[in-house]
Amino acid sequence: MRIDILTLFPEMFSGVLSASMLGRARESGLLAVETHDIRAFTQNKHNKADDYPFGGGAGLVMMAQPIFDCMDRVLSDGMPARRILLTPRGRPLTTGLARCLARERRLVLLCGHYEGVDERVSAILDDEISIGDYVLTGGELPAMVLIDCVSRFIPGVLGSAESAEDESFSEGLLEYPQYTRPADFRGMQVPEVLLSGHHKNIEAWRRQQALEKTRRMRPELLGNHGKNL
Repeated sequence: MRIDILTLFPEMFSGVLSASMLGRARESGLLAVETHDIRAFTQNKHNKADDYPFGGGAGLVMMAQPIFDCMDRVLSDGMPARRILLTPRGRPLTTGLARCLARERRLVLLCGHYEGVDERVSAILDDEISIGDYVLTGGELPAMVLIDCVSRFIPGVLGSAESAEDESFSEGLLEYPQYTRPADFRGMQVPEVLLSGHHKNIEAWRRQQALEKTRRMRPELLGNHGKNL
């Protein structure tokens, strides 16, 4: 997959994209990511990419012109892309949405900033996505979250093909408890069922634990699962 990021702060991405899973995915050629500085496409002598909103109000709004010109340059190679604005007003990022986006050949992510983006930019976008019901200083961190979340569903990125499906939210439930060696740590014991080698019993225990954890922490997620409690 190829991902292009349109941002006012490209320097924010270097560490995240070079480390851990994302770094390995890029090194292996499974993921290609490039940042593009919107400010480089401004047409004023001060390189301003924002201005005061018409109608008044606090803060500044990202101007349409630099974004349009940056988008035109990024897409000038002719390769189709799904163009996404990261914004608090977007639809929520979910496991299902991430799985769908992972099937795209290319994503272009626009990082909003200040008080928002000139509404006319919506004419060149396909989607608006939010990572939660809160406001950040810009769309750079949400873009990193989206890239990390989506990349997990790209074949070959995770060490195990089952990993992306066997975690929180994969079935609408939070993940069950996990343990590793030693079996006895400071008097705290690993549940006997996990040491039994009885895979059917282990699977049943894990599902019940996932249901219990979801009931305590995120009861609104239960839906049809609730009848099993």
